[in-house]
Amino acid sequence: MSRTRLSTYTAPPAEVARTLDALRAHYEVPTAFPPEALAEAEAAAGAWAQDGPVRLLADGARDARDLELVTIDPPGSMDLDQAVLLERLPARPHQAGTAAGNVGGTPESAAAYRVRYAIASLATFVAPGGALDAELRRRGETIYAPDAATPLHPEVLSHGAASLLQDAERPACLWTIDLDERGEVVSTRVERALVRSRARLSYAQVQAAIDGEGALPRQAPADLPELLAEIGRLRLEREAARGGISMTTPEQVVEVTEATAVTETEETAEPAVPDGPSSPAGYRLAYRVPAPAEQYNAQISLLTGMCAARIMVECGVGILRTLPPARPEDYARLRRVAAALGIDWPAAQPYPELVRSLDHAIPAHAAFLEQAMSLFRGSGYLAFGVGGVGVPADDEAADSEEAVHSAIAARYAHVTAPLRRLVDRYGEEVCIAACAQGPVPEWVLQALPDLPGVMEQTGRRARAIGRGALTALEALVLRGHEGEVFDGVITSERDGRGELVLAEPAVVTEIRAGKKALDGGLPVGERVQVRLLSADPASGIRFQLLRQERP
Repeated sequence: MSRTRLSTYTAPPAEVARTLDALRAHYEVPTAFPPEALAEAEAAAGAWAQDGPVRLLADGARDARDLELVTIDPPGSMDLDQAVLLERLPARPHQAGTAAGNVGGTPESAAAYRVRYAIASLATFVAPGGALDAELRRRGETIYAPDAATPLHPEVLSHGAASLLQDAERPACLWTIDLDERGEVVSTRVERALVRSRARLSYAQVQAAIDGEGALPRQAPADLPELLAEIGRLRLEREAARGGISMTTPEQVVEVTEATAVTETEETAEPAVPDGPSSPAGYRLAYRVPAPAEQYNAQISLLTGMCAARIMVECGVGILRTLPPARPEDYARLRRVAAALGIDWPAAQPYPELVRSLDHAIPAHAAFLEQAMSLFRGSGYLAFGVGGVGVPADDEAADSEEAVHSAIAARYAHVTAPLRRLVDRYGEEVCIAACAQGPVPEWVLQALPDLPGVMEQTGRRARAIGRGALTALEALVLRGHEGEVFDGVITSERDGRGELVLAEPAVVTEIRAGKKALDGGLPVGERVQVRLLSADPASGIRFQLLRQERP
Protein backbone atom coordinates (compact mmCIF):
# COMPACT_ATOMS: atom_id res chain seq x y z
CA MET A 1 0.00 0.00 0.00
CA SER A 2 1.27 3.48 -0.80
CA ARG A 3 2.19 5.90 1.93
CA THR A 4 -0.74 7.65 3.56
CA ARG A 5 -0.69 11.32 4.52
CA LEU A 6 -1.00 12.13 8.19
CA SER A 7 -4.65 12.72 9.05
CA THR A 8 -6.19 14.83 11.79
CA TYR A 9 -7.85 11.64 12.97
CA THR A 10 -4.68 9.73 13.77
CA ALA A 11 -3.81 7.59 16.79
CA PRO A 12 -0.28 8.05 18.20
CA PRO A 13 1.91 4.91 17.90
CA ALA A 14 2.93 4.79 21.57
CA GLU A 15 -0.69 4.84 22.79
CA VAL A 16 -1.70 2.25 20.20
CA ALA A 17 1.12 -0.05 21.28
CA ARG A 18 0.22 0.26 24.99
CA THR A 19 -3.46 -0.39 24.34
CA LEU A 20 -2.86 -3.36 22.06
CA ASP A 21 -0.24 -4.87 24.37
CA ALA A 22 -2.83 -4.81 27.13
CA LEU A 23 -5.37 -6.42 24.80
CA ARG A 24 -2.94 -9.20 23.86
CA ALA A 25 -2.09 -9.80 27.51
CA HIS A 26 -5.78 -10.02 28.42
CA TYR A 27 -6.40 -12.74 25.84
CA GLU A 28 -3.12 -14.50 26.62
CA VAL A 29 -1.79 -14.23 23.10
CA PRO A 30 1.44 -16.25 22.78
CA THR A 31 4.60 -14.18 22.57
CA ALA A 32 7.99 -15.77 21.91
CA PHE A 33 8.18 -19.36 20.72
CA PRO A 34 9.40 -21.89 23.31
CA PRO A 35 13.14 -22.59 22.83
CA GLU A 36 12.50 -26.24 21.88
CA ALA A 37 9.94 -25.27 19.21
CA LEU A 38 12.18 -22.54 17.80
CA ALA A 39 15.14 -24.95 17.71
CA GLU A 40 13.10 -27.45 15.70
CA ALA A 41 12.07 -24.75 13.23
CA GLU A 42 15.65 -23.55 12.80
CA ALA A 43 16.88 -27.10 12.34
CA ALA A 44 14.23 -27.78 9.69
CA ALA A 45 15.10 -24.57 7.85
CA GLY A 46 18.79 -25.44 8.03
CA ALA A 47 18.18 -28.93 6.69
CA TRP A 48 16.24 -27.51 3.77
CA ALA A 49 19.02 -25.03 2.96
CA GLN A 50 21.59 -27.83 3.04
CA ASP A 51 20.06 -30.39 0.69
CA GLY A 52 16.28 -30.08 0.95
CA PRO A 53 15.53 -29.89 -2.78
CA VAL A 54 17.64 -32.97 -3.50
CA ARG A 55 15.95 -34.99 -0.75
CA LEU A 56 12.49 -33.83 -1.82
CA LEU A 57 13.01 -35.01 -5.40
CA ALA A 58 14.57 -38.27 -4.19
CA ASP A 59 11.39 -38.92 -2.19
CA GLY A 60 9.34 -38.79 -5.38
CA ALA A 61 8.24 -35.15 -5.52
CA ARG A 62 7.69 -33.59 -8.92
CA ASP A 63 10.30 -31.18 -10.23
CA ALA A 64 8.10 -28.22 -11.21
CA ARG A 65 10.74 -25.52 -11.23
CA ASP A 66 10.01 -24.95 -14.92
CA LEU A 67 6.53 -23.59 -14.16
CA GLU A 68 6.25 -19.78 -14.34
CA LEU A 69 4.53 -19.42 -10.98
CA VAL A 70 4.12 -15.99 -9.34
CA THR A 71 2.81 -14.81 -5.99
CA ILE A 72 0.17 -12.07 -5.67
CA ASP A 73 0.05 -10.45 -2.23
CA PRO A 74 -0.03 -7.06 -0.50
CA PRO A 75 3.26 -5.17 -0.77
CA GLY A 76 5.74 -6.10 1.92
CA SER A 77 4.20 -9.51 2.65
CA MET A 78 6.71 -12.20 3.55
CA ASP A 79 4.48 -15.13 4.53
CA LEU A 80 3.69 -16.18 0.97
CA ASP A 81 1.40 -19.21 0.97
CA GLN A 82 0.35 -19.37 -2.68
CA ALA A 83 1.87 -19.06 -6.13
CA VAL A 84 -0.24 -19.23 -9.28
CA LEU A 85 0.11 -19.98 -12.99
CA LEU A 86 -2.86 -19.73 -15.35
CA GLU A 87 -2.91 -21.24 -18.82
CA ARG A 88 -5.28 -21.28 -21.77
CA LEU A 89 -5.41 -24.79 -23.21
CA PRO A 90 -5.68 -25.48 -26.94
CA ALA A 91 -9.08 -26.59 -28.18
CA ARG A 92 -9.40 -30.36 -28.44
CA PRO A 93 -12.17 -32.96 -28.67
CA HIS A 94 -14.13 -33.85 -25.54
CA GLN A 95 -12.09 -36.13 -23.30
CA ALA A 96 -13.23 -39.67 -22.72
CA GLY A 97 -11.80 -39.89 -19.23
CA THR A 98 -9.49 -38.35 -16.65
CA ALA A 99 -5.81 -39.03 -16.11
CA ALA A 100 -4.60 -41.21 -13.27
CA GLY A 101 -4.71 -39.37 -9.95
CA ASN A 102 -7.38 -36.91 -11.06
CA VAL A 103 -10.26 -36.57 -8.64
CA GLY A 104 -13.66 -34.94 -8.82
CA GLY A 105 -13.78 -34.00 -12.49
CA THR A 106 -16.41 -34.04 -15.20
CA PRO A 107 -14.63 -36.05 -17.91
CA GLU A 108 -17.27 -35.45 -20.55
CA SER A 109 -16.12 -31.81 -20.78
CA ALA A 110 -13.04 -30.58 -22.63
CA ALA A 111 -10.65 -28.44 -20.60
CA ALA A 112 -10.20 -24.83 -21.72
CA TYR A 113 -8.09 -23.50 -18.83
CA ARG A 114 -5.49 -24.92 -16.47
CA VAL A 115 -4.95 -23.49 -13.00
CA ARG A 116 -1.66 -24.32 -11.29
CA TYR A 117 -1.71 -23.36 -7.65
CA ALA A 118 1.33 -24.03 -5.46
CA ILE A 119 0.66 -24.00 -1.72
CA ALA A 120 3.46 -23.90 0.85
CA SER A 121 4.24 -27.41 2.13
CA LEU A 122 4.47 -27.10 5.91
CA ALA A 123 4.51 -30.87 6.43
CA THR A 124 8.03 -30.74 4.98
CA PHE A 125 9.18 -28.71 8.01
CA VAL A 126 6.98 -29.69 10.97
CA ALA A 127 7.74 -33.02 12.66
CA PRO A 128 4.54 -34.63 14.00
CA GLY A 129 4.47 -34.86 17.77
CA GLY A 130 7.39 -32.49 18.30
CA ALA A 131 7.66 -29.29 20.31
CA LEU A 132 6.93 -27.13 17.27
CA ASP A 133 3.86 -29.19 16.39
CA ALA A 134 2.53 -28.72 19.93
CA GLU A 135 3.12 -24.96 19.83
CA LEU A 136 1.33 -24.66 16.49
CA ARG A 137 -1.72 -26.34 17.99
CA ARG A 138 -1.61 -23.83 20.85
CA ARG A 139 -1.50 -20.88 18.43
CA GLY A 140 -3.89 -22.15 15.75
CA GLU A 141 -3.54 -19.18 13.43
CA THR A 142 -1.67 -15.94 12.89
CA ILE A 143 -3.21 -13.11 14.91
CA TYR A 144 -3.21 -9.74 13.18
CA ALA A 145 -3.25 -6.41 14.99
CA PRO A 146 -2.53 -2.93 13.59
CA ASP A 147 0.91 -2.71 15.16
CA ALA A 148 2.17 -6.27 14.73
CA ALA A 149 1.26 -9.82 13.80
CA THR A 150 1.64 -12.76 16.16
CA PRO A 151 2.69 -15.47 13.70
CA LEU A 152 1.58 -19.07 13.68
CA HIS A 153 5.05 -20.26 12.64
CA PRO A 154 8.47 -18.92 13.59
CA GLU A 155 9.69 -16.40 11.03
CA VAL A 156 12.58 -18.66 10.04
CA LEU A 157 9.83 -20.70 8.36
CA SER A 158 6.98 -18.25 7.66
CA HIS A 159 9.26 -15.53 6.25
CA GLY A 160 12.01 -17.89 5.18
CA ALA A 161 12.36 -21.56 4.34
CA ALA A 162 8.64 -22.36 3.92
CA SER A 163 7.57 -19.11 2.22
CA LEU A 164 7.25 -19.11 -1.57
CA LEU A 165 9.68 -16.24 -1.98
CA GLN A 166 10.80 -15.06 -5.40
CA ASP A 167 13.65 -17.08 -7.00
CA ALA A 168 13.82 -19.49 -4.05
CA GLU A 169 13.44 -23.26 -4.43
CA ARG A 170 10.61 -24.35 -2.16
CA PRO A 171 8.56 -27.47 -1.38
CA ALA A 172 4.91 -27.06 -2.32
CA CYS A 173 1.62 -28.85 -2.63
CA LEU A 174 1.03 -28.26 -6.34
CA TRP A 175 -2.58 -28.23 -7.50
CA THR A 176 -3.49 -28.71 -11.15
CA ILE A 177 -7.13 -27.86 -11.83
CA ASP A 178 -8.54 -27.97 -15.35
CA LEU A 179 -11.65 -25.93 -16.14
CA ASP A 180 -13.98 -25.99 -19.11
CA GLU A 181 -14.98 -22.91 -21.10
CA ARG A 182 -17.68 -22.08 -18.51
CA GLY A 183 -15.25 -22.30 -15.60
CA GLU A 184 -16.55 -25.66 -14.33
CA VAL A 185 -14.04 -28.16 -12.95
CA VAL A 186 -12.98 -30.88 -15.39
CA SER A 187 -10.24 -32.53 -13.31
CA THR A 188 -8.22 -31.97 -10.17
CA ARG A 189 -5.04 -33.34 -8.70
CA VAL A 190 -2.46 -32.26 -6.13
CA GLU A 191 1.07 -33.54 -5.60
CA ARG A 192 4.21 -32.69 -3.69
CA ALA A 193 6.53 -30.63 -5.87
CA LEU A 194 9.64 -28.50 -5.94
CA VAL A 195 8.78 -25.03 -7.25
CA ARG A 196 10.40 -21.65 -7.80
CA SER A 197 8.33 -18.46 -7.91
CA ARG A 198 9.32 -16.16 -10.75
CA ALA A 199 7.97 -12.87 -9.39
CA ARG A 200 6.48 -11.31 -6.29
CA LEU A 201 3.53 -9.24 -7.46
CA SER A 202 1.13 -6.95 -5.61
CA TYR A 203 -2.61 -6.67 -6.14
CA ALA A 204 -2.13 -3.08 -7.30
CA GLN A 205 0.36 -4.17 -9.97
CA VAL A 206 -1.95 -6.86 -11.29
CA GLN A 207 -5.00 -4.57 -11.23
CA ALA A 208 -3.10 -1.88 -13.13
CA ALA A 209 -2.14 -4.47 -15.75
CA ILE A 210 -5.77 -5.66 -16.01
CA ASP A 211 -6.85 -2.04 -16.53
CA GLY A 212 -4.16 -1.51 -19.17
CA GLU A 213 -2.44 1.10 -16.99
CA GLY A 214 0.80 -0.73 -16.25
CA ALA A 215 2.96 -3.71 -17.13
CA LEU A 216 4.06 -6.62 -14.96
CA PRO A 217 7.76 -7.41 -14.44
CA ARG A 218 9.25 -9.37 -17.33
CA GLN A 219 9.58 -12.46 -15.10
CA ALA A 220 5.78 -12.76 -14.86
CA PRO A 221 3.72 -14.40 -17.62
CA ALA A 222 2.45 -11.70 -19.95
CA ASP A 223 -1.05 -13.20 -20.13
CA LEU A 224 -1.53 -13.45 -16.35
CA PRO A 225 -3.71 -10.31 -15.97
CA GLU A 226 -5.99 -11.30 -18.88
CA LEU A 227 -6.38 -14.89 -17.69
CA LEU A 228 -6.87 -13.95 -14.03
CA ALA A 229 -9.72 -11.60 -14.99
CA GLU A 230 -11.20 -14.11 -17.44
CA ILE A 231 -11.13 -17.09 -15.08
CA GLY A 232 -12.12 -14.94 -12.10
CA ARG A 233 -15.23 -13.69 -13.88
CA LEU A 234 -16.17 -17.21 -14.96
CA ARG A 235 -15.86 -18.44 -11.39
CA LEU A 236 -17.97 -15.53 -10.15
CA GLU A 237 -20.61 -16.52 -12.69
CA ARG A 238 -20.48 -20.12 -11.45
CA GLU A 239 -20.81 -18.81 -7.89
CA ALA A 240 -23.92 -16.86 -8.81
CA ALA A 241 -25.39 -19.87 -10.64
CA ARG A 242 -25.07 -22.15 -7.62
CA GLY A 243 -26.46 -19.52 -5.23
CA GLY A 244 -23.24 -18.44 -3.56
CA ILE A 245 -22.27 -14.89 -2.77
CA SER A 246 -19.08 -12.91 -2.21
CA MET A 247 -19.52 -9.66 -0.31
CA THR A 248 -17.58 -6.71 -1.74
CA THR A 249 -18.89 -4.06 0.64
CA PRO A 250 -16.45 -1.50 2.08
CA GLU A 251 -14.56 -2.90 5.03
CA GLN A 252 -12.98 -1.05 7.91
CA VAL A 253 -9.17 -1.23 7.76
CA VAL A 254 -6.31 0.27 9.71
CA GLU A 255 -3.71 2.22 7.77
CA VAL A 256 -0.23 3.11 8.94
CA THR A 257 0.58 6.76 8.33
CA GLU A 258 3.93 7.71 6.82
CA ALA A 259 4.96 4.05 6.65
CA THR A 260 4.25 1.12 4.38
CA ALA A 261 1.10 -0.72 5.40
CA VAL A 262 0.23 -4.34 4.69
CA THR A 263 -3.31 -5.54 4.22
CA GLU A 264 -4.73 -8.82 3.02
CA THR A 265 -8.09 -10.06 1.83
CA GLU A 266 -8.96 -13.84 1.80
CA GLU A 267 -11.37 -15.02 2.22
CA THR A 268 -9.96 -13.07 3.99
CA ALA A 269 -9.17 -9.72 5.13
CA GLU A 270 -6.55 -8.83 7.67
CA PRO A 271 -5.90 -5.47 9.31
CA ALA A 272 -2.94 -3.45 8.12
CA VAL A 273 0.38 -4.04 9.84
CA PRO A 274 3.65 -2.17 9.44
CA ASP A 275 6.40 -3.76 7.37
CA GLY A 276 10.09 -3.00 7.58
CA PRO A 277 12.21 -1.14 10.12
CA SER A 278 10.62 2.33 9.84
CA SER A 279 8.48 3.58 12.72
CA PRO A 280 4.91 4.66 11.95
CA ALA A 281 3.84 8.24 12.54
CA GLY A 282 0.43 7.01 13.58
CA TYR A 283 -2.58 4.90 12.68
CA ARG A 284 -5.80 5.91 11.01
CA LEU A 285 -9.01 4.17 9.95
CA ALA A 286 -10.34 3.95 6.42
CA TYR A 287 -12.93 2.10 4.34
CA ARG A 288 -11.69 -0.14 1.59
CA VAL A 289 -13.38 -2.10 -1.19
CA PRO A 290 -11.31 -5.00 -2.60
CA ALA A 291 -10.07 -4.38 -6.13
CA PRO A 292 -11.34 -6.74 -8.84
CA ALA A 293 -7.90 -8.39 -8.99
CA GLU A 294 -8.29 -9.38 -5.33
CA GLN A 295 -11.74 -10.81 -5.99
CA TYR A 296 -10.44 -12.82 -8.95
CA ASN A 297 -7.49 -14.11 -6.93
CA ALA A 298 -9.84 -15.05 -4.09
CA GLN A 299 -11.86 -17.09 -6.57
CA ILE A 300 -8.76 -19.18 -7.33
CA SER A 301 -8.40 -19.89 -3.62
CA LEU A 302 -12.11 -20.72 -3.28
CA LEU A 303 -11.89 -23.00 -6.32
CA THR A 304 -9.01 -24.90 -4.72
CA GLY A 305 -10.84 -25.22 -1.41
CA MET A 306 -13.92 -26.60 -3.15
CA CYS A 307 -11.81 -29.13 -5.07
CA ALA A 308 -10.11 -30.15 -1.82
CA ALA A 309 -13.47 -30.72 -0.15
CA ARG A 310 -14.60 -32.94 -2.99
CA ILE A 311 -11.38 -34.98 -2.86
CA MET A 312 -11.72 -35.49 0.89
CA VAL A 313 -15.33 -36.59 0.67
CA GLU A 314 -14.52 -39.01 -2.14
CA CYS A 315 -11.64 -40.55 -0.19
CA GLY A 316 -13.78 -40.78 2.96
CA VAL A 317 -11.75 -38.71 5.43
CA GLY A 318 -11.00 -35.02 5.91
CA ILE A 319 -12.06 -31.74 7.45
CA LEU A 320 -14.48 -29.20 5.94
CA ARG A 321 -15.08 -25.53 6.62
CA THR A 322 -18.79 -25.20 7.31
CA LEU A 323 -21.43 -22.48 7.59
CA PRO A 324 -25.07 -23.40 8.24
CA PRO A 325 -27.77 -21.82 6.06
CA ALA A 326 -29.67 -18.83 7.35
CA ARG A 327 -32.94 -19.61 9.07
CA PRO A 328 -36.30 -18.64 7.55
CA GLU A 329 -36.85 -16.15 10.36
CA ASP A 330 -33.52 -14.48 9.50
CA TYR A 331 -34.62 -14.00 5.88
CA ALA A 332 -37.97 -12.67 7.13
CA ARG A 333 -36.13 -10.13 9.32
CA LEU A 334 -33.96 -9.07 6.39
CA ARG A 335 -37.05 -8.58 4.22
CA ARG A 336 -38.47 -6.27 6.88
CA VAL A 337 -35.20 -4.31 6.85
CA ALA A 338 -35.40 -4.00 3.04
CA ALA A 339 -38.97 -2.73 3.24
CA ALA A 340 -38.07 -0.19 5.92
CA LEU A 341 -35.21 1.10 3.77
CA GLY A 342 -37.34 1.35 0.65
CA ILE A 343 -35.47 -1.43 -1.17
CA ASP A 344 -37.60 -3.43 -3.60
CA TRP A 345 -37.10 -7.16 -2.99
CA PRO A 346 -39.56 -9.19 -5.10
CA ALA A 347 -40.69 -12.43 -3.49
CA ALA A 348 -39.25 -14.47 -6.36
CA GLN A 349 -35.83 -12.77 -6.33
CA PRO A 350 -33.09 -14.84 -4.61
CA TYR A 351 -31.17 -13.14 -1.85
CA PRO A 352 -27.73 -13.38 -3.61
CA GLU A 353 -29.18 -11.77 -6.74
CA LEU A 354 -30.56 -8.87 -4.71
CA VAL A 355 -27.25 -8.28 -2.93
CA ARG A 356 -25.35 -8.20 -6.23
CA SER A 357 -27.73 -5.51 -7.51
CA LEU A 358 -27.12 -3.05 -4.68
CA ASP A 359 -24.72 -0.10 -4.60
CA HIS A 360 -22.85 0.42 -1.33
CA ALA A 361 -22.45 4.13 -2.19
CA ILE A 362 -26.19 4.61 -1.58
CA PRO A 363 -26.81 4.98 2.18
CA ALA A 364 -29.94 2.81 2.27
CA HIS A 365 -28.18 0.09 0.30
CA ALA A 366 -25.13 0.30 2.57
CA ALA A 367 -27.37 -0.09 5.60
CA PHE A 368 -29.02 -3.17 4.09
CA LEU A 369 -25.69 -4.73 3.11
CA GLU A 370 -24.40 -4.20 6.63
CA GLN A 371 -27.37 -6.17 7.94
CA ALA A 372 -27.02 -8.80 5.21
CA MET A 373 -23.47 -9.58 6.33
CA SER A 374 -24.85 -10.95 9.59
CA LEU A 375 -27.31 -13.28 7.86
CA PHE A 376 -24.98 -16.29 7.95
CA ARG A 377 -23.50 -17.13 11.33
CA GLY A 378 -22.00 -20.12 13.07
CA SER A 379 -19.03 -21.04 10.87
CA GLY A 380 -17.00 -24.00 12.04
CA TYR A 381 -15.20 -27.16 10.99
CA LEU A 382 -16.39 -30.72 10.49
CA ALA A 383 -13.86 -33.55 10.71
CA PHE A 384 -15.28 -36.76 9.22
CA GLY A 385 -14.19 -40.32 8.59
CA VAL A 386 -12.54 -40.35 12.02
CA GLY A 387 -13.75 -40.31 15.59
CA GLY A 388 -17.03 -41.94 14.66
CA VAL A 389 -18.18 -39.10 12.38
CA GLY A 390 -19.59 -40.39 9.09
CA VAL A 391 -18.70 -39.25 5.61
CA PRO A 392 -21.08 -36.68 4.05
CA ALA A 393 -23.45 -38.05 1.39
CA ASP A 394 -22.12 -38.30 -2.15
CA ASP A 395 -25.03 -36.26 -3.43
CA GLU A 396 -24.45 -32.64 -2.42
CA ALA A 397 -28.16 -31.89 -2.85
CA ALA A 398 -28.82 -34.35 -0.03
CA ASP A 399 -26.04 -32.99 2.16
CA SER A 400 -26.70 -32.36 5.80
CA GLU A 401 -26.38 -28.78 7.05
CA GLU A 402 -23.20 -29.68 8.91
CA ALA A 403 -21.30 -30.42 5.69
CA VAL A 404 -21.92 -27.30 3.59
CA HIS A 405 -20.68 -23.73 3.49
CA SER A 406 -23.87 -21.85 2.75
CA ALA A 407 -22.25 -18.57 1.64
CA ILE A 408 -20.18 -20.46 -0.93
CA ALA A 409 -23.12 -22.78 -1.67
CA ALA A 410 -20.85 -25.81 -1.92
CA ARG A 411 -18.64 -28.01 0.17
CA TYR A 412 -15.44 -26.20 1.02
CA ALA A 413 -12.16 -26.81 2.86
CA HIS A 414 -9.36 -24.59 4.11
CA VAL A 415 -6.14 -25.66 2.36
CA THR A 416 -4.58 -22.52 0.83
CA ALA A 417 -3.06 -20.68 3.82
CA PRO A 418 -0.98 -23.19 5.83
CA LEU A 419 1.58 -20.58 6.89
CA ARG A 420 -1.16 -18.68 8.70
CA ARG A 421 -3.75 -21.34 9.60
CA LEU A 422 -3.09 -24.68 11.28
CA VAL A 423 -5.92 -26.71 9.72
CA ASP A 424 -4.68 -26.20 6.15
CA ARG A 425 -1.62 -28.40 6.66
CA TYR A 426 -3.80 -31.38 7.50
CA GLY A 427 -6.21 -30.85 4.62
CA GLU A 428 -3.35 -30.68 2.12
CA GLU A 429 -1.92 -33.97 3.35
CA VAL A 430 -5.27 -35.76 3.02
CA CYS A 431 -5.62 -34.54 -0.57
CA ILE A 432 -2.05 -35.46 -1.56
CA ALA A 433 -2.53 -38.97 -0.18
CA ALA A 434 -5.87 -39.36 -1.96
CA CYS A 435 -4.51 -38.25 -5.34
CA ALA A 436 -1.54 -40.59 -4.96
CA GLN A 437 -3.99 -43.38 -4.07
CA GLY A 438 -2.07 -43.94 -0.85
CA PRO A 439 -2.98 -44.01 2.84
CA VAL A 440 -3.57 -40.81 4.76
CA PRO A 441 -0.66 -40.32 7.20
CA GLU A 442 -1.38 -41.63 10.68
CA TRP A 443 -0.41 -38.33 12.31
CA VAL A 444 -3.14 -36.62 10.26
CA LEU A 445 -5.78 -39.18 11.23
CA GLN A 446 -4.89 -38.86 14.91
CA ALA A 447 -5.13 -35.06 14.86
CA LEU A 448 -8.33 -34.62 12.82
CA PRO A 449 -10.93 -35.32 15.57
CA ASP A 450 -9.58 -32.53 17.78
CA LEU A 451 -8.93 -29.97 15.03
CA PRO A 452 -12.43 -28.38 14.98
CA GLY A 453 -12.15 -27.61 18.68
CA VAL A 454 -8.60 -26.31 18.35
CA MET A 455 -9.55 -24.00 15.47
CA GLU A 456 -12.67 -22.75 17.25
CA GLN A 457 -10.77 -21.87 20.41
CA THR A 458 -7.84 -20.18 18.69
CA GLY A 459 -10.12 -18.50 16.14
CA ARG A 460 -12.23 -17.02 18.92
CA ARG A 461 -9.10 -15.44 20.38
CA ALA A 462 -8.01 -14.04 17.01
CA ARG A 463 -11.46 -12.56 16.38
CA ALA A 464 -11.52 -10.97 19.83
CA ILE A 465 -8.16 -9.33 19.17
CA GLY A 466 -9.36 -8.06 15.80
CA ARG A 467 -12.56 -6.58 17.22
CA GLY A 468 -10.82 -5.19 20.29
CA ALA A 469 -8.10 -3.56 18.21
CA LEU A 470 -10.62 -1.78 15.98
CA THR A 471 -12.66 -0.61 18.96
CA ALA A 472 -9.55 0.77 20.66
CA LEU A 473 -8.35 2.48 17.47
CA GLU A 474 -11.75 4.10 16.99
CA ALA A 475 -11.55 5.69 20.43
CA LEU A 476 -7.94 6.74 19.99
CA VAL A 477 -8.44 8.46 16.62
CA LEU A 478 -11.49 10.33 17.97
CA ARG A 479 -9.97 11.35 21.30
CA GLY A 480 -9.37 15.08 21.39
CA HIS A 481 -12.25 15.79 19.02
CA GLU A 482 -15.00 15.92 21.64
CA GLY A 483 -17.67 18.45 20.74
CA GLU A 484 -17.09 18.18 16.98
CA VAL A 485 -19.89 17.30 14.56
CA PHE A 486 -19.57 14.36 12.16
CA ASP A 487 -21.55 13.08 9.16
CA GLY A 488 -22.65 9.46 9.14
CA VAL A 489 -25.28 6.84 8.40
CA ILE A 490 -27.22 4.73 10.90
CA THR A 491 -27.29 1.18 9.54
CA SER A 492 -29.45 -0.59 12.13
CA GLU A 493 -31.54 -0.11 15.25
CA ARG A 494 -32.80 -2.35 18.02
CA ASP A 495 -34.34 -1.31 21.33
CA GLY A 496 -33.23 2.30 20.92
CA ARG A 497 -29.64 1.44 20.05
CA GLY A 498 -28.25 1.72 16.56
CA GLU A 499 -25.07 1.22 14.58
CA LEU A 500 -23.49 4.45 13.39
CA VAL A 501 -21.06 4.51 10.46
CA LEU A 502 -19.05 7.73 10.13
CA ALA A 503 -17.77 8.93 6.77
CA GLU A 504 -14.49 10.34 8.16
CA PRO A 505 -12.82 8.96 10.15
CA ALA A 506 -13.88 5.39 9.27
CA VAL A 507 -15.56 4.61 12.59
CA VAL A 508 -18.37 2.10 13.14
CA THR A 509 -19.86 2.43 16.62
CA GLU A 510 -23.05 2.48 18.68
CA ILE A 511 -25.46 5.36 19.04
CA ARG A 512 -28.48 5.59 21.31
CA ALA A 513 -31.76 7.26 20.46
CA GLY A 514 -31.87 9.29 23.66
CA LYS A 515 -34.90 10.83 25.35
CA LYS A 516 -35.55 13.27 22.52
CA ALA A 517 -35.24 10.78 19.69
CA LEU A 518 -37.09 11.41 16.49
CA ASP A 519 -40.53 9.84 16.14
CA GLY A 520 -40.19 6.29 14.92
CA GLY A 521 -36.76 5.80 16.45
CA LEU A 522 -33.39 6.26 14.82
CA PRO A 523 -33.43 7.14 11.08
CA VAL A 524 -31.96 3.88 9.76
CA GLY A 525 -30.46 4.09 6.28
CA GLU A 526 -30.36 7.88 6.13
CA ARG A 527 -27.59 10.41 6.49
CA VAL A 528 -27.34 12.03 9.91
CA GLN A 529 -25.19 14.44 11.85
CA VAL A 530 -23.86 13.55 15.29
CA ARG A 531 -21.81 15.29 17.98
CA LEU A 532 -18.97 13.44 19.73
CA LEU A 533 -19.51 13.53 23.50
CA SER A 534 -16.61 11.35 24.66
CA ALA A 535 -13.99 8.92 23.33
CA ASP A 536 -11.83 6.71 25.52
CA PRO A 537 -10.43 3.19 24.92
CA ALA A 538 -11.55 2.10 28.38
CA SER A 539 -15.07 3.55 28.54
CA GLY A 540 -15.92 3.63 24.82
CA ILE A 541 -17.38 6.25 22.47
CA ARG A 542 -20.55 8.30 22.94
CA PHE A 543 -22.31 10.29 20.21
CA GLN A 544 -25.40 12.49 20.29
CA LEU A 545 -27.77 12.51 17.31
CA LEU A 546 -28.28 16.13 16.24
CA ARG A 547 -30.50 16.01 13.22
CA GLN A 548 -31.34 14.02 10.18
CA GLU A 549 -30.26 15.35 6.80
CA ARG A 550 -33.23 15.68 4.50
CA PRO A 551 -32.91 15.77 0.71
